[in-house]
Amino acid sequence: MSANSIADFFSLYWFWPNTLQTFDWENLWALHLLWAVPLMLILRKFTKFLKNPVLELSLPGSVSQSNPWTYLRLVPGLFFMLALLMMVIALARPQRTNERVEQFTEGIDIMLVMDISESMDLQDFQPNRLEAAKETAVDFINGRFGDRIGMVIFSGEAYSLAPLTTDYALLTDLVKDISFNMMDAKGTAIGSALASGTNRMRESDSSSKVMILLSDGENNAGNIDPVYAAQLAAALDIKIYTIAVGKDGPVPYGTDFFGRPQMIESYLDETTLREIAEIGGGRFFRASDGNALEQIFDQIDAMEKAEILENRYKETVDYYRAYMFWGLVFFFVWLGLKSTFFNNFLLD
Repeated sequence: MSANSIADFFSLYWFWPNTLQTFDWENLWALHLLWAVPLMLILRKFTKFLKNPVLELSLPGSVSQSNPWTYLRLVPGLFFMLALLMMVIALARPQRTNERVEQFTEGIDIMLVMDISESMDLQDFQPNRLEAAKETAVDFINGRFGDRIGMVIFSGEAYSLAPLTTDYALLTDLVKDISFNMMDAKGTAIGSALASGTNRMRESDSSSKVMILLSDGENNAGNIDPVYAAQLAAALDIKIYTIAVGKDGPVPYGTDFFGRPQMIESYLDETTLREIAEIGGGRFFRASDGNALEQIFDQIDAMEKAEILENRYKETVDYYRAYMFWGLVFFFVWLGLKSTFFNNFLLD
């Protein structure tokens, strides 16, 4: 036993009520015996009183008044009671348990590919398609755990906004700062965007790689065919989800000189987006408003959850030895005092 352990046994720390409150008890039922100890001693005194009442300190008379030192006869009994109390506490097995939980996940690599072409400024979403998509993407990012997420934006050309990262705060700030003036090239280069996202995920060693393509138009820019880009991604085991944003036909876009809503014709190549999703082993979704877009991201979030593994470490430390030690100390003190002058003051 170390010097520190010996010092702990002699410490008064064990007698503080606050100390007892911090314990867990293996044999909680044994604590009910605590009230039985003083009751047993009272019954013992009462029995002795019935047998020989003259010698009891509690009798009225002048014994304790003429010789107050007779109260020292209570000292051995006090040590005996303390010994019993310590043994009862030791029997109850006071313990402290430290539980540590470790969570880890293999994680999923997710690349968000977002259209920021001029048509994303149409207002069938509030306030427009782009802002609704950005808000939903931020909620999606903040709902992930342990996944690496990257971002590609595109209009007439593609630009890798963020590599795969777990810095969600940085990624959220980047998404919020997306605007239409980030690119000069006009049009919708879906094939280039898929190729850029695939290139970012090419060296990923994750067991699950996902690309989410969000667009509201048809491929009319760039020099890479969207279907061919999807085949390249599929060859690298990248699953592709495609989301068609907006409605076909007349869609509100600003107001005219008199403040009346203007309508503009919107056309979406749903066929190509469906084919991309099929090649990529994912799913095609159609979002006609902000609520539908949010629900789509929720569905993807549920389908692509990484398995979280959890390890629990539980360490239990017993403290009954300290109370058993003090119980034995008090017991031997009682044995030493019961046959000494402490029990003979009434005879003086």
